[in-house]
Amino acid sequence: MIESYETHEHDVLIIGAGGAGLRAAIAASEAGASVGVVCKSLLGKAHTVMAEGGMAASLGNVDPADSWKMHFGDTMRGGQMINNWRMVELFAKEAPDRVFELERWGALFDRTDDGRIMQRAFGAHSYRRLAHVGDRTGLELIRTLQDKGVHSDIDVYMECTLTRLILDGERVCGAFGYWREDGRFVLFRARAIIVATGGWGRMYKVTSNSWEGTGDGIAMAYEAGAELRDTEMVQFHPTGMVWPPGVRGLLVTEGVRGEGGILKNSKDERFMLRYDPKKKDLSSRDVVARAIYREVQEGRGSEHGGAYLDISHKPADFVRHKLPSMYEQFIKLADIDITKEPMEVAPTVHYAMGGIQVEAETGASTVPGLFAAGEAAAGLHGANRLGGNSLTDLVVFGRRTGEAAAAYADRLHTHLAIDEHQIQCEKELLLRPFESGGRENAYLLHQELQDVMSTHVGIAREESDMQEGLQKVLDLQERARDIDVQGSRMFNPGWHTARDDLFMLTLAEAVVRAAILRKESRGAHFRIDYPDKDEHLGRVNFIACKTDSGMEIKPQPIPPMPSELAQVIEETNS
Repeated sequence: MIESYETHEHDVLIIGAGGAGLRAAIAASEAGASVGVVCKSLLGKAHTVMAEGGMAASLGNVDPADSWKMHFGDTMRGGQMINNWRMVELFAKEAPDRVFELERWGALFDRTDDGRIMQRAFGAHSYRRLAHVGDRTGLELIRTLQDKGVHSDIDVYMECTLTRLILDGERVCGAFGYWREDGRFVLFRARAIIVATGGWGRMYKVTSNSWEGTGDGIAMAYEAGAELRDTEMVQFHPTGMVWPPGVRGLLVTEGVRGEGGILKNSKDERFMLRYDPKKKDLSSRDVVARAIYREVQEGRGSEHGGAYLDISHKPADFVRHKLPSMYEQFIKLADIDITKEPMEVAPTVHYAMGGIQVEAETGASTVPGLFAAGEAAAGLHGANRLGGNSLTDLVVFGRRTGEAAAAYADRLHTHLAIDEHQIQCEKELLLRPFESGGRENAYLLHQELQDVMSTHVGIAREESDMQEGLQKVLDLQERARDIDVQGSRMFNPGWHTARDDLFMLTLAEAVVRAAILRKESRGAHFRIDYPDKDEHLGRVNFIACKTDSGMEIKPQPIPPMPSELAQVIEETNS
């Protein structure tokens, strides 16, 4: 007997309810589309809330000399020039309007003495550019967008996991999955679909990412035929908690250094003076993460294998006012008063610069009807994301993608057909762990993947190590076919993990294969065996494509930058 499934229908379906998904939903609804938003967790619990330090925009409230051109130049240089320069142009120009829009919708930013939005310094930004709400900016962004969204005629489906995009020919026409509570199957029919599911940090052992970050949307898009870009570029945030072990990897916002925090080694040396004498502790994240890594490797690390981040030289009231979450986090989790003693920090996997390849203006992928925004979309950040650019990315391209998806759905007058065979194939894949009789445990397999990625494709990489890691990933893919899950589909986290493992294993292969091919060091991608940049490789992106024979990684030339933007790069290269 074929098990039935419930069906919902919308013009635009958005997978993910973080900042990008909510902003896209608002835009699509305002354009007249029927909008459905599906989230894996509860509304308001998106990983966006973990972006603490602020959102970058050239408002010029604190440093009047700032401009979109300076923001463009900083972002391109931070991305080591492999960014999609058109995305960066749109982003830098539109960022201020999106911040002011949030303010109109009720976001309560910190203020200057004369009442304007306060801005703070952040790594590799030439000016104080980050509009912020203490160190809880992501939480305020989600609160504001959620409040706006629930008044925008949007249907929200919570605690629902989507696992496969359904195609009508080459077009997307729906998404299939299940309710996490009881495992009932569900189909969402849609004329356009936006993937806004964030990144894939959970494939690493030490990460700031929450449990949802398993790359679901990106892997589904790849399986549907979308191209992935820059998958080798995985950002290690330089400052995650180190101790106690239960909180290892938990983010320590860059705002600590933005407000005057200093990094020191076990010899009490301010070691960033050696690695970047100009920007020091506010150098780009790739530089700071590698500096901490090197200090530890050379025997100057902190007690638990990191570095010390000290802001105790600032007045206690200042620290508690500017960094309330960090103060509370360290008091409660590590019994440390950061107004009196330093924090112990080390690099933690934080962000995927890689993701679904999209058009700059619309967020359209290479699959008709499929769009992507936020961390799930690649191009804006290139080889390294600047701190504070992520929250602005969500609202700039969330809005653009929502409008484009609504316009696409409006133009599509034909009713797309649902292929029951695709649905049946996904049902069989989802139910296989209950019927496999295999010997693999989904949790242990996930742990092995984390060990492989952390050991073989970490901060420092080299050919032989990554080749060994690739073989281990391919072996894990085979073993994943024998995952065994006991019990029923109701309240069964082991079953959820079994599908998550397949998503992460697909993307892990893309990360390792692209990292092997990029035989240079650029941004977040650091090769011990190729420590320098390669001029030729600086002119290509690596693209992952699904073929009949498996995954193929191919170089894609970067289109030449228009002369007026090249001039901006030259003018802002101070």
